[in-house]
Amino acid sequence: MKYNPIDRNLFIKNRKNFMAQMKPNSLAVFNSNDIYPVSADSTMPFAQHRDIFYLSGVDQEESILVLYPDCPKEKHREILFLKETNEHIAVWEGEKLTKEKAFETSGVKTVYWLQDMEKIMFELMTQSDTVYINTNEHYRANVETETREDRFTKWLLGKYPAHSVAKSNPILQRLRSVKDQIELDLMQQACDITEKGFRRILGFTKPGVWEYNLEAEFMHEFLNNRSKGFAYTPIIASGNNANVLHYIENNQQCKAGDLILLDVGAEYANYSSDMTRTIPVSGRFTDRQKDVYNAVNRVKNEATKLLVPGTLWEAYHVEVGKLMTSELLGLGLLDKADVQNENPDWPAYKNYFMHGTSHHIGLDTHDYGLLHEPMQANMVFTVEPGIYIPDEGFGIRLEDDVVIQDSGEPFNLMRNIPIEVEEIEALMNS
Repeated sequence: MKYNPIDRNLFIKNRKNFMAQMKPNSLAVFNSNDIYPVSADSTMPFAQHRDIFYLSGVDQEESILVLYPDCPKEKHREILFLKETNEHIAVWEGEKLTKEKAFETSGVKTVYWLQDMEKIMFELMTQSDTVYINTNEHYRANVETETREDRFTKWLLGKYPAHSVAKSNPILQRLRSVKDQIELDLMQQACDITEKGFRRILGFTKPGVWEYNLEAEFMHEFLNNRSKGFAYTPIIASGNNANVLHYIENNQQCKAGDLILLDVGAEYANYSSDMTRTIPVSGRFTDRQKDVYNAVNRVKNEATKLLVPGTLWEAYHVEVGKLMTSELLGLGLLDKADVQNENPDWPAYKNYFMHGTSHHIGLDTHDYGLLHEPMQANMVFTVEPGIYIPDEGFGIRLEDDVVIQDSGEPFNLMRNIPIEVEEIEALMNS
């Protein structure tokens, strides 16, 4: 892995917190992701399932974590099953985790090779009453591929049909949404790497560059700072491309007078950052672009102040809608009649700002979090309002990642990334 070792106390604490929520005499199982094929002998780069990583720190394929806090055998209360390494694997693929290294990484003392899994699981299942399966219940999930976790669950429930079944996901949704300080430090590193990439392209951008040139500049900086690369598919959208919310082609030339919307974030140690900035290709905003830009920035700043413990998701977005409506009136994009006659299910401001303002962020860019429950301290959210005006040929979105505090305004993990008009123009023209 490119990232520096993570303090295993994070994973020890995470397992302890998860097991404290489990039913009596139950066990829970977590699987690594598959390595997905492309064609022939080609594969996608391996990306670890975030749940097993959160609970163990193991960043390797074909790994299984079993938690059984009430197990009669103390050594079987936490178990890792790993693919057995050998000299052939070491030569062709590189070293895999040894049992000793797995303990150093995770703090799990009992490590077996994967070939022993069915025998050990038989013993554990005969002793337990309930098994926790790990299904994907994220509100944005749309999974058509059968995962390694799915296959394991199918095997386990087929072989042991008399067990009660419980769900790991509701526990993980709550635990993962509230970040430990170690996690916040890793997310700060991801944001700092993103800052380096953004400062790099401020000095690089000029009329005639291509969107993919900017993508390459970001990737150069990310890799040089121990990141695997982008936390999500980057959006480098010049001119009217910015009005396509999920524009990812990044294949157009940047023209003088246009704006470029950059929705880009580095990952670090599997933790995400998520930044959006909008910059002028020529290094200067027009007066109209500046007015819209500052309106978006004001909404972002005021929306950020609303992210405090106890805030409810739906109420937050209603308040942000009011802020945006006021700014759109000031810009002349809406008039009072538009607001008075608006459809409550699709308010007038949605014609120019049609997406949500915030989402949880952490190990996943759209991270775990139960949206019907009040916000808590140490949850991390994006704040990303935008105004999109196809008739004028540009769209502007600004986004930071912020940590909710026990009291007062959130802490901005992107506080050092330039955002004010004057600072961006000065850096682009220095």
